[in-house]
Amino acid sequence: MALSASSHAQPKDATGVLVLGDGTVVWGKGFGATGSAVGEVCFNTAMTGYQEVMTDPSYDSQIVTFTFPHIGNVGANEEDHESRGLGAVGCVTRQEVTPQSNFRAQNEFVEWMKDHGKIGLSGVDTRALTRRIRISGAPNAVIAYSPRGEFDLKALKKQAAEWSGLEGLDLVPGVTREAQEDWTGGHWQLGFGYTNGSAEKPHVVAIDYGAKDNIFRNLVKAGAKVTVVPARTSFDQIMALKPDGVFLSNGPGDPAATGEYAVPVIKALLDADTPLFGICLGHQMLGLAAGAKTAKMFQGHRGANHPVQRVGEGWGASEGLVEITSMNHGFAVDVDTLPPEVEQTHISLFDGTNCGIAIKGKKAFGVQYHPEASPGPQDSFYLFEKFVGMLG
Repeated sequence: MALSASSHAQPKDATGVLVLGDGTVVWGKGFGATGSAVGEVCFNTAMTGYQEVMTDPSYDSQIVTFTFPHIGNVGANEEDHESRGLGAVGCVTRQEVTPQSNFRAQNEFVEWMKDHGKIGLSGVDTRALTRRIRISGAPNAVIAYSPRGEFDLKALKKQAAEWSGLEGLDLVPGVTREAQEDWTGGHWQLGFGYTNGSAEKPHVVAIDYGAKDNIFRNLVKAGAKVTVVPARTSFDQIMALKPDGVFLSNGPGDPAATGEYAVPVIKALLDADTPLFGICLGHQMLGLAAGAKTAKMFQGHRGANHPVQRVGEGWGASEGLVEITSMNHGFAVDVDTLPPEVEQTHISLFDGTNCGIAIKGKKAFGVQYHPEASPGPQDSFYLFEKFVGMLG
């Protein structure tokens, strides 16, 4: 169904609605969990991986518009979760969800959405919604589903208009682990599931700001022993674990807000010459700790086909190497604020934004994209090998 900012007349078969902060109303058919949820509307251009997207904690407080029209064809299963059911609050699709047709499926996607408390809206002109986001930026909105088609439109419009948005919002407390965990799961093999790691050294302490589980699996695959700790773990507590290196995970929200308590710890780790590797939010907060600034992006980068060029010395700059990457971020390190001791190592070929940094004289680097998401499909695994390899 088309976007409408003036006519709010509800079609008789509409059981779902998306109400934008400016009053725009988008009707469709609801699925998944009933009720309503508020968040920022973004779009993802990937053709696969919808379950991984919906369980990525970086999507907390976001409503994902899938630009690929056929969602649900591989169903859902327990092995493809990226977290404990956290992630996006809802999604928008063009077609009604496709029945599953895959030997690995354990459940229909519609039922999976319901079981995990996520709201879906189908029958929407997703091209028009995506174009609106590209032109006007990512809007705040409320998504709602009522099987009887009963909505308090006035209240939904008020809720969407009054939501503060992601800027200045620390969402990490709602997605981080509550306790320390030893991680042993490695890469996945068809017919065998996830392998178990057996390394005792090098030891990586991973700070969970809302991490995707596949990051830890890739660290194990690269040869590390991994201990995962909550986001507010102190410098002294981290060092008591005797890490050979520390990983800074992805996560949701504004890096400057989370950085209020995370950046001092990262600065202390840098001062102690602890090797560091950051992804996404971890990359952004590494930049903050090094003296740079971050900024909210107009529409963000989300998809599995983003070209990134290596431009830093020792990163393949002379060869002009390009990686096809997976991305999910609405904030970025402002390249114009990088201090002299921070080298830009990767850039987006879509818009030139920063996609990687390395701190000179330190074993510390970060990337804005997701190498664990198997884009390319293995273009970016070298980052895990590079990090584990520098730990001695």
